[in-house]
Amino acid sequence: MFVIIAGGGRTAAQLATMLIGQQHVVHLIEERADVLARIHHEIPTESIYEGDPTNPQMLELAGIREAQVLAACTTVDADNLVLCFLGRDRYHVPRTIARINNPRNAWLFDRKFHVDVAINQADLMAKLIAEEMSLGDMMTLVKLRKGEVALVEEKIAPGAAAAGKMVRDLTLPANCTLAAIIRKDEVLPVRGETVLRPGDEVLAVVASREQSALEALLGRPGDIGPAAAARSRR
Repeated sequence: MFVIIAGGGRTAAQLATMLIGQQHVVHLIEERADVLARIHHEIPTESIYEGDPTNPQMLELAGIREAQVLAACTTVDADNLVLCFLGRDRYHVPRTIARINNPRNAWLFDRKFHVDVAINQADLMAKLIAEEMSLGDMMTLVKLRKGEVALVEEKIAPGAAAAGKMVRDLTLPANCTLAAIIRKDEVLPVRGETVLRPGDEVLAVVASREQSALEALLGRPGDIGPAAAARSRR
C-alpha cells in the first residue's frame, strides 16, 4: 500500500514508522526545520519530502497521483480539510484520513470535504470511557460497520439467565447471533440443543446498541454497569 502522510509531528512520525515496519510505501511531507531534524532520525530519509504539505506541487512530487491513502496529520484543522478535499477531488485518492486537532471543529470533518475517516482523540477517549463504564465484564473484540456491530466475548456467570438453558430456548436480542462457545479447551459449534454452562465463553456478533441486553442474559444476575446504575438512581 502506498500512503502519503501530510505533516511530520509525533503522531505522523509514529504512523509512518509503523506503516514502514509493515512493509508499506510511505512518503511523509513536512517543512518545519526542527521537526525535520527529528524525523530524519526516526524514519528513512527516502521517505521524507521537505516542503509545504498543502502545496499541490509538493503533493505531486511526493506521488499523490499514485497514492492509495492520504493521511492529513498537520496541526491545523483547516489544512487537513483542504488536503482531504484536494486529495479526492483533484487527485482521486481512494482513501482519506484526517486528524482533528480541535474537537470543536469535528462537525466539519465529513463527506463534504471528502474525509473518509476523522480521528478525534477526545471523542475516542470519551467513547472508550463510556464503553468501559457501561459494559461490565463483556469484552469487545472487534468493531464492524463503523462501530454499529461488534464481535464480543462474555463468560456465562453462575446464576445467569442463560445458564443451564439450551441455545434454542434463549431470548436473544433481535440483532444478535452466537458464533461459538469455548468450554475449557474446546471450541463448540453453536447448536440449538447445546446447553450453556457457567464458565462457558460465548462469542457473539451483536448490534452495539443491544450489547447491554446480551450482557443481561449472559452475565451475573442483577449486575449492571456503573453507567446504568447511575441512571437507575436518578
